Amino acid sequence: MAQQGVLLDQDQFCCSVCLDLLKEPVTIPCGHSYCRKTFSPRPTLRLQAAPPPALCYAGPGDVVCDVCTGTRKQKALMSCLACLASYCETHLQPHYESPAFKKHKLVKATAQLQEKICSHHDKLLEVYCRTDQQCICLLCVMDEHKGHDAVSAAAERTEKQRQLGMSQQKVRQRFQKREKKLKELQQAVESLKRSAQAAVEDSDQIFTELIRSIERRSSEVKELIRAQEKAQVSEAEGVLEQLKQEIAELRKRSTELEQLSHTEDHIHFLQSYQSLSSISVSSDLPSIVVRPLQYFGDVSKTVSELREKLEDFLKGEWTKISTTGVLKTIRTSTLDH
Repeated sequence: MAQQGVLLDQDQFCCSVCLDLLKEPVTIPCGHSYCRKTFSPRPTLRLQAAPPPALCYAGPGDVVCDVCTGTRKQKALMSCLACLASYCETHLQPHYESPAFKKHKLVKATAQLQEKICSHHDKLLEVYCRTDQQCICLLCVMDEHKGHDAVSAAAERTEKQRQLGMSQQKVRQRFQKREKKLKELQQAVESLKRSAQAAVEDSDQIFTELIRSIERRSSEVKELIRAQEKAQVSEAEGVLEQLKQEIAELRKRSTELEQLSHTEDHIHFLQSYQSLSSISVSSDLPSIVVRPLQYFGDVSKTVSELREKLEDFLKGEWTKISTTGVLKTIRTSTLDH
């Protein structure tokens, strides 16, 4: 195309008589330009013929011209439904110029020409049988489709186009409806995610506080047990110290009495007996009785009961939490309309 454009530009600057580049050009009313020169005798005009149209060869996927010969055929521009052939620009000219082809119907070049021909009569399919719902030719109307509800293909196309418009409208409406539901569901899912995240954060905080409360109570119970232990141990240790002192005193008195019983000095025996025979230590044992299970058994039992009650409570609450129909509610509200 660029080469053709160059040729046209050069022609504009060529003299139509001498065919050389214009020298002192003169343009006449018809638009042609000539050299300003006097010719004697008058020369014969040697006008250049118009260049042939640029060849457009068919490539992969193109419809080829059925008239072109040779290994490389030109690309077809139009197909004739009467001739059942496709033509390039050059071989299509008779359909425009010859009266014999004026009634032929031309369509954009197509490779499916045989699909438009009746396989029984080799005639153009231009009638639609509504009874059998298929395209037929004019001979089929008088043959196997005789008496059927048949209309022209154009009329049926008009009716089908109307039905197609209705179908398109329904599809558009359904599409808009589903698109609206899609947006609603997406918004519901996003809301669900935000709600779930908030619930996770809230539950984390609640359980953290609950754990801290349990740990605090556990610490308090430990302190209570240790305080009771300290008090009881302190009291018991006081009694133990008293018992140790009395045992030591009694062991000493027992030794002295044993020694006195073996003395042979009657005067010494009589003088010492009075002081050794009287027992100064208390004859009553301490009233404290150490029974660990009695002191701390009730605490362990109470803590165990608290654990059981807490586990039962959490089990009941977990049932409520796990049966919450969040997703079911979303699905029902968004898709069942």
